[in-house]
Amino acid sequence: MSTLTAAPGYRPRHTLPLRVEAMRQWRRRRTLVMGAVLAALPFILIAAFAIGGTPDGGGNERITLIDTATASGANFAATCLFVSAGFLLVVPVALFCGDTVASEASWSSLRYLLAAPVPRARLLASKLTVALGFSLAAMVLLPVVALAAGTVAYGWGPLKLPTGGALAAGDTVPRLALAVAFIFVSQLVTAALAFWLSTKTDAPLGAVGGAVGLTIVGNVLDAVTALGSWRDFLPAHWQFAWADALQPQLEWGGMVKGAAVSVTYAVVLFALAFRGFARKDIVS
Repeated sequence: MSTLTAAPGYRPRHTLPLRVEAMRQWRRRRTLVMGAVLAALPFILIAAFAIGGTPDGGGNERITLIDTATASGANFAATCLFVSAGFLLVVPVALFCGDTVASEASWSSLRYLLAAPVPRARLLASKLTVALGFSLAAMVLLPVVALAAGTVAYGWGPLKLPTGGALAAGDTVPRLALAVAFIFVSQLVTAALAFWLSTKTDAPLGAVGGAVGLTIVGNVLDAVTALGSWRDFLPAHWQFAWADALQPQLEWGGMVKGAAVSVTYAVVLFALAFRGFARKDIVS
């Protein structure tokens, strides 16, 4: 009875290196377009403020973060995060994680990758790592460009808080970094959902659109106050908990709860993606 042996020089862990997958994704047009959109947003907002005038709350007693957008570069960066965290930053996460496997299937190249042979778990791990890396890069790109552009336009200074008081200029960058880190963790649910759908369909738009659509449904459900404490189990309920990082006294409660909810859902969905893909009959 003969036993099967691997070909000389074959090492499963050396197949589909991360740098190769990263370069493949970097050269995709959708990556460059998404990066351009995120980098352009701060300049669009600066132009809007220049045309429409400095925001002043419109006479309302309640001042929001947007009303302090032009107080300093740090305020402008925080405002860009505020206006984009609910939806715009969801799109690159869903795009990078939902398109990665489904696009290979739609191009009929997935079966050739597996026949190379790239182990299925290795293929998913490489694609997921790169997709999450690009998602994080997208979330970092926006506030970095906003901070640089805002500093040029409005000057460097403390972060003025809508509730009163301010964060010292030296504390703003670490606090903004913490806010971005939480936003990334909170978006792991969208990433996992998009990735799981990507392993289930040959239509990239279906995986991306499904993840974005269900994220929107979560936001709608969170707005239903009749659900009461059940909303605490919705990732969308904690999506703006990063604002606690910008308080004079750093508050961890909301961010810890939000991260726990997000990571729990993400682990389950990632596990389903790997388990389902391992048993899937690949025909495309």
